[in-house]
Amino acid sequence: MRFLLDNNLSPRLVELLGAAGWDVVHVGTLGLRAAADKIVLRAAQDDARILVSADTDFGAILAASHESGPSVVLVRRVADRRAEDLARLLLANLPPLEDDLRQGCILVIGEDSVRIRPLPIG
Repeated sequence: MRFLLDNNLSPRLVELLGAAGWDVVHVGTLGLRAAADKIVLRAAQDDARILVSADTDFGAILAASHESGPSVVLVRRVADRRAEDLARLLLANLPPLEDDLRQGCILVIGEDSVRIRPLPIG
């Protein structure tokens, strides 16, 4: 799976998830650190990446656009989590949901919950 990490997630996750064999890029390396959400979403779609973020605005953008991609993984309550803890959470939850992510969905991951909403919405 190919991932684009949003600016609200630590660039350290690139190294941690990459060590597990994932293809991960941070928006900062693409010069998109201060880019608008729609531009970040388009960058993920253009490069066939799943966007990983803590920003719920991406779900609203996808709902309004009725687009079928890219998939977005929304991670809840990241403010107090270390990058290592967040990496463990993602590594534990994303592999079984690979088919859903490839088909297009919004995936919300909390400490004890996972919710999937197929795309397009509406």
